[in-house]
Amino acid sequence: MTIDKFIGTGIAIVTPFLDNGNVDFDSLKKLVNFQITNGVNYLVVLGTTGETATLNNEEKSSVVDCVIETTNNRVPIVVGFGGNNTQDVVQQIKNFNNFDKIDAILSVAPYYNKPSQEGLFQHYKLISETSPVPVIIYNVPSRTSINISAETTVRIAKTLSNVIAVKEASGDLNQIMQIIKDKPDDFLVISGDDAITFAMIQLGASGVISVIGNAFPREFSSMVQQTLKGENQQALKNHYRLFELIKGIFIEGNPAGIKALLHQRNIILNNLRLPLLPASNSLYKKLNKLREEL
Repeated sequence: MTIDKFIGTGIAIVTPFLDNGNVDFDSLKKLVNFQITNGVNYLVVLGTTGETATLNNEEKSSVVDCVIETTNNRVPIVVGFGGNNTQDVVQQIKNFNNFDKIDAILSVAPYYNKPSQEGLFQHYKLISETSPVPVIIYNVPSRTSINISAETTVRIAKTLSNVIAVKEASGDLNQIMQIIKDKPDDFLVISGDDAITFAMIQLGASGVISVIGNAFPREFSSMVQQTLKGENQQALKNHYRLFELIKGIFIEGNPAGIKALLHQRNIILNNLRLPLLPASNSLYKKLNKLREEL
């Protein structure tokens, strides 16, 4: 099992929608090709940025099929399998029939239930035992209302051999450094926060699963590669070039901002599914101005 394929820039791709609300598969293909031709390392489908919570099972399956077919083995693919019902997540994994065409799964911490740290460990233990491909855990307390502690992440890393990485979006650099300090060598810490990716790689992280990379794959992945290579002066310059845009896309929540940028770049239509709404007119104009300045 190689972890090298998940070093660098992964993109949590959006799900484009037509004006009638259906999935826009032509734009999804366009987006996938845009990512690959601009040098990203891997794609993450059915993540939070993909508005997965608003997709039905048939749509999820069709989106994954479309990404697999369009990617055509050019880059690795990670598919999201998450939820707050452990048995349901396990069943989703058992029912999935494309494991020979993907490289890992990303599984977000159970939300709403607020499990204990032991509950989190047992949740991931069952998922890791069920999944035939490597597992990346996803810690994003701002969305789940539960934090996977550094101690629990390190325990998972040391005892569940099929769990190869954590996507860390806690924003807590003390916690992140504790994980990096104590983790096994063959376990990756991946940034889940574009704004602190430069800093996290400096501290020992292996890369990012990015949102801004949807619209600026070449620019953001170049910054990541420069940081990984120790070309810090140029990387820092590029980090700050994108910094205001990164902040801007999250002002009204994700993926409203990034979809506005992708619309401005003529890659997708500017449609989201309720309860999410497209970026306001003022934010759309602000992002367009920042994009033009870039």
